[in-house]
Amino acid sequence: MRIGQGFDAHRFADERDPRPLMLATLAWSGNGIEGDSDGDVVVHAMIDALLSAAHLGDIGTLFGVGESSQGAGMSGTAMLTRTMEHLHDHRCDPCSIAVCVIGNRPKLGPRRAQAEAQLSAICGCQVSLTATTTDGMGFTGRGEGIAATATALVEVR
Repeated sequence: MRIGQGFDAHRFADERDPRPLMLATLAWSGNGIEGDSDGDVVVHAMIDALLSAAHLGDIGTLFGVGESSQGAGMSGTAMLTRTMEHLHDHRCDPCSIAVCVIGNRPKLGPRRAQAEAQLSAICGCQVSLTATTTDGMGFTGRGEGIAATATALVEVR
């Protein structure tokens, strides 16, 4: 068994550049997140945690970096699915994943169960989500962006 940690943060896109807000593979109301992919910080933190636990690098190792990377334009669902295939190819199975979303919006509570079910189905293990604010401190507290941390437990066969 191995444990890994991941982190991701993105700023919200400018209101003049409307895009969907994707978080935990679900579309939410409000303007979206800047990024080369759909900017899903939950998925990105999960991928880093999973790859770290499997000793397979990080999201940049798997997908590349920047707007010309393999991950550019990909949805969080597609990125997480590809990550699971990569883990299985390397004889690694996720056992449990915990994610904490840090930001003022969107409010996770009303759709937590739906997000957990969706992520758990993709990963083949229990995924739990929590959320917090920073009481007005930093970029998340000022509403400029959103962040997520993740911890993953992976079994190596």
